[in-house]
Order: sequence, then C-alpha cells, then structure tokens
Amino acid sequence: MTPVKILSVDDEMDLELLLTQYFRRKIRKGEYEFHFAHNGLEALTVMMKVKDIDIILSDINMPEMDGLTLLAKINEMQNPAMKCIMVSAYGDMGNIRQAMNNGAFDFATKPIDLDDLSVTIEKAAQQIDYIKHSQAEHTQLESLKSDLQVAGEIQQAILPRVFPPFPENDRELDLAALMTPAKDVGGDFYDFFRIDADHIGLVMADVSGKGVPAAIFMAVSRTLIRTIALQGYPTDVCLTKANELLCAESVGGMFVTVFYCIYNIRTGELEYCNGGHNSPFILRSGGRVEQMPMSTNCIVGVVEGIDYTSDHTKLEVGDTLVMYTDGVNEAFNPALEEYGEARMEALLGKVNGKSCREVIDGQLEDVKQFADGADQSDDITLLALKRKA
Repeated sequence: MTPVKILSVDDEMDLELLLTQYFRRKIRKGEYEFHFAHNGLEALTVMMKVKDIDIILSDINMPEMDGLTLLAKINEMQNPAMKCIMVSAYGDMGNIRQAMNNGAFDFATKPIDLDDLSVTIEKAAQQIDYIKHSQAEHTQLESLKSDLQVAGEIQQAILPRVFPPFPENDRELDLAALMTPAKDVGGDFYDFFRIDADHIGLVMADVSGKGVPAAIFMAVSRTLIRTIALQGYPTDVCLTKANELLCAESVGGMFVTVFYCIYNIRTGELEYCNGGHNSPFILRSGGRVEQMPMSTNCIVGVVEGIDYTSDHTKLEVGDTLVMYTDGVNEAFNPALEEYGEARMEALLGKVNGKSCREVIDGQLEDVKQFADGADQSDDITLLALKRKA
C-alpha cells in the first residue's frame, strides 16, 4: 500500500509534534507519511524533493511566502490529484473564503480540532485515490487508442494496396478495391493474387463482430484462404479446406462470410464459391446490372464436415464484377432507413462503363450522402474487376 503523503506547512513548530503524535498509528502502519515546512518557500523546496505529495496542510499567515501565494503556485502545477487544506484563525474568514475560491479543497480553523482534521484528510485521500485511478485508466485508454491506431495501420498494410495490381495485364483488366473500417480496426477484408499466368484469385469477406477480435480473426482467415488458394485448388475445395481449419480454431463462435472467385484473364471465365456472403453485381457492357445468385453454401468457420459447391459465369469484354460487404447495403441514415440493394443497383447502373476506381468511389460517396452524417455502423469494403479485352 502506498502511503498518503502529507506536507504540513506552518510556522508554529509545535504542530509537527502534535500531528506526528496524533497520527502515529497511521504513520506506523504506513498509511500516512508526513513532511514538514515552515513557510511557502520551504514547502516548494520539499515538493521539489518529494515529487508525489498528495495533501498540503497549509497555514495562511506565514513569513516569506504566505499560504495564499503557495496555493497560487500549487495551482500552476495543474495536478488535480494534489489537494490543499488551508488553516487559519477562526476570525480570518476573508482569507479562508479567498482560499476556497482559489481552489483549496477544504479548510480548518485554529486551534485545530484534530478529530475533524482527520476526517478532512480522509475525505481528501478518497478523492485523490479516485482521481489517481481515473488518471491511470485514462493513460491505459490513451495507450489502447494508440495501439488500435497502429493495429489499424497494420491491418490496412496487409491488404493489397498497389494499383494497378497486375500491370502486365493492364490491357486485359482493370481492378480497384477499398476498405473503410467503422472503428479503428475492422473485420472486413478483400484480397487478390496471381495463381498462374492466366488466373487471378479474388476474395471478399466479412468476419462476424467488430473491433479487435474481428480484426484478429480477419487476419487469420485471410492468411488461410490465401495460402490454400495459392496452391491452385478450385474455389469450392479452397473454402471447404478453410472451413475445416477455421472450425478447429474458432473462438467464441466467430465466423466469416466469403466470396472467392478465380478469374481467367484470357477468356473472362469466372469460377466462384460463395460462403454465405452478399451476392456480387455484374455491370454488363450493354448497361444492364445483374445480381449474381444467392449463396447456397454455409458461412465459413461454423459447421465442420461440409462440402462447399462452386459455380461458373463469364465476364464479356466491358463487363465489371462488383463485390462488396454488407456495410454498403446495410448503411443507415439518421431516420434509420437502410441504404438497401435497390439503391445500390440503381447507383451501379449510373456508374456502369466507368473505371473500377470510379465505380467503387462513386458507390462509397453515394452511401455517405445517403447516411447524411450518421455514424458508420459497419465496415465498408468494395472490389471491382473489369474485363477490358
């Protein structure tokens, strides 16, 4: 237990003996620790040597530097965990009132009633303890906030951020993606990677929950899916294997919805497996907007021993595939209206034919305008792939 450190400042020498005698049990138990000075200047010197004084018991009328001047100096330190108890004659109410107005915690009158002073010191000690706990919690929160900021930067760094990602195929395709977390860190992720000369893998996923647990599960899920996919497995086999591994490692019932597809750069063929994720849209070159079929597969990381199924479609020249998470269609405005897939489809119709960056930026901006300042309730992640040739 850390003792309450009390600095008594008084030019009456017998007060030191009086205080040490009265509080001898608390001093012996290590509850109180007394220091003494005889005027304001001596008090400041003591405070320079003993950095963590808690309570200053100061007389008002003293030579060299009086108690009111000392109180002003203490106020300049801006330490809310340091409390001043002022002492003066009963008839000196003008100075006592001034001291209270200037921030003194409490006061005592001479001759000092030590029983009453003891209660006042205990009351001050309780407030000091509360303030110190609050300061410690604030420091921890600031540290956590800093850690979360770094975690958010790390999370963004592990997502592919170089565009165009496949410059050697600029003639054949256009690709853009973004992830805007609702908090410092998020549970959404996108990914893309080259499997071989003719095929690239594309992933859009949304982890259950939010914050730090979702961010950790996101990193694990992304690593597993990418590692399996880069071995060349078909999309259904990839999610089947990922499901088994995530089920074995899942904590707290967490899961992830995943849309994984393999795109053939040469032919436009798209093999895909949807593990409980939002159905992507295809913006056809003729102006039509199509939503892909709903998933018939289970979300990933919940049920062991199941086999996922895949399907196929094709992007013709000029077609654009748009993948997204539910932070888009489930965005709300101040009236608690949902953005919805109908608004999304309408917006995608307006941006059909534009570059992938313009498509996803336009979609994000439309959601923000709809939200009209309402807090972002979920991560927003978008990925667009366009067949150019």
